[in-house]
Amino acid sequence: MPAPTSGPDAAQSRGRVGLEIVVDGSGLERPRAGVGVYTTQILHAMAVDRPDCKLTVFGPRGAFMHVPNTTYRLLPTTRLLGRHLEWPAMIRRLKPNAYFGPAGALPLGNVRCPSVITVHDLAIYRNPRWFPGGQPLSTRLVVPRSVLRADVVIAVSESTARDVVEFFGIDRRRIEVVPHGVSARFRPMARDELEEARARLRVPERFILFVGTVEPRKNLETLLEAWAMMRDRPDLVVVGSWGWRYESIREKMERLGPRLHHLESLDPEELPAIYNLARALAHPAWYEGFGLPPLEAMACGTPVVVADTSSLPEVVADAGLVVPAGDVEGWRKALERVIADTDLAADLRHKGILRAAQFSWERAGHLTWQAIDDAVRRSAP
Repeated sequence: MPAPTSGPDAAQSRGRVGLEIVVDGSGLERPRAGVGVYTTQILHAMAVDRPDCKLTVFGPRGAFMHVPNTTYRLLPTTRLLGRHLEWPAMIRRLKPNAYFGPAGALPLGNVRCPSVITVHDLAIYRNPRWFPGGQPLSTRLVVPRSVLRADVVIAVSESTARDVVEFFGIDRRRIEVVPHGVSARFRPMARDELEEARARLRVPERFILFVGTVEPRKNLETLLEAWAMMRDRPDLVVVGSWGWRYESIREKMERLGPRLHHLESLDPEELPAIYNLARALAHPAWYEGFGLPPLEAMACGTPVVVADTSSLPEVVADAGLVVPAGDVEGWRKALERVIADTDLAADLRHKGILRAAQFSWERAGHLTWQAIDDAVRRSAP
């Protein structure tokens, strides 16, 4: 009889019952952003996988509704003294079995328990010019010290794991790769659902989709240039808020006319519909620690075209077209192929659905508990 994979019996079979874990919920400050989505999804999956364990989340005011299966406490708001001195003292008083940092950080003060942090990406170390200035405390002190002090580091992709070793020189054996999952709500939708969604969202009949914050790292400029050169081009729909250093991108978007549609604020519940309605997703980012939009699009049966950088080829595998990030002509040709070749599009839809099925938050939650168990085991006297 196979060993159970979830529930109390599974926890007993793994030898750890009733662990008390303190969680950094700072990512819930922006619940729709990448770290916020990850924090919400991974804590839900962990609560389901190990209901015998107690998760105490320290987060911002009002964010408790995003993590209902936890004990919620307010994170001190003072950036330096509160976060790095007062909060560790609160953690020490709780005497948890372990600390889990979904946002990739440990407080500078000692938490006096085994620790696991998740590193999502190290883009700011790869190219600081992609980001606004004014983050020296985080980039020069908090993140490096967190990575070096954590008992186990979770990387969301093999690409990110390699970056952790390159930038911080830690032993690869301290890193566990735990890919993101994809929510079950990302699925192929029926025709009647899509017609209702098209009318509601007011999107065109034929369009290429981009999903992501408008910022230099996402490389939207290459997509804009390639799209402008396409023959028989569909419209282009950009879903994402303004990030930073976007001024030149905004000017270019404004020059491209009314067939470029920018949805700056879209209800996350509408994302499955807009993926389904798109003829293809284009994701030309210079760097991604993981890259959720291509995975979500594949789960919806939408063909994807991604850059050949960082984690994107790893996530997509053979289920999408991979193009050099800065190759405008290559992007034009790839997008024209996906739009014009119905057999290719159908093949990518089929492969994408199968590829996305290999990723689940349930599996991510299970593997995260294994990393925490490993940290507790390593710290045992």
